[in-house]
Amino acid sequence: MPNAAQLFFLVAVIFSAIIHEYCHGWMADRSGDPTARLAGRLTLNPIPHIDPIGTVILPLILMAIPGNPVLFAYAKPVPVNPYNLRNPRRDGGLVAFAGPAINLLVALVLGALYQLLPKNLLFSVYLDIAVFANVMLAVFNLIPVPPLDGSKVLFAILPESLHNVEVFLETYGVWLFLPLLFLFYPVLNPVLSFIYSLLTGRLF
Repeated sequence: MPNAAQLFFLVAVIFSAIIHEYCHGWMADRSGDPTARLAGRLTLNPIPHIDPIGTVILPLILMAIPGNPVLFAYAKPVPVNPYNLRNPRRDGGLVAFAGPAINLLVALVLGALYQLLPKNLLFSVYLDIAVFANVMLAVFNLIPVPPLDGSKVLFAILPESLHNVEVFLETYGVWLFLPLLFLFYPVLNPVLSFIYSLLTGRLF
């Protein structure tokens, strides 16, 4: 049975993922693509963002595993039509970056509040958890491996001479996801720890 901190972490991840997806849609709308807005996804109401697997089934399965310390969830990706973007290459990168960027901004604000408040408050404990949830989402999604946001940010800044790399990753990225994720894993935890410690003043 998960404890209160684990349950709050799961709730924090779900709502942080919803904000993450909302900002993808918001940036796309600002860049000329109204798909998310027309689909009713430009809202912070959690119901349109709920993914049956990622928001409900996966967390329930993880919570049902005895002794499992890992709790994770995700929201339904917002629909984006790159052909509607005014500058598909540049704006596609901005749309992708908007999600992790808002998570980092939320973590920055909550981290500042955490450092200002007495650490013996229960509210401070939950702030700490929320900071970690947002940093985790931002760092994980910025890994430059399809279909994560980081790959689209990478494609936006790659020179045209490396277009073949983009085509290769877009074509075979699904099959290479786990091997490439394993390749980036050694730097994932140190980066996560550094940002979390910087924002909260605590060691991870």
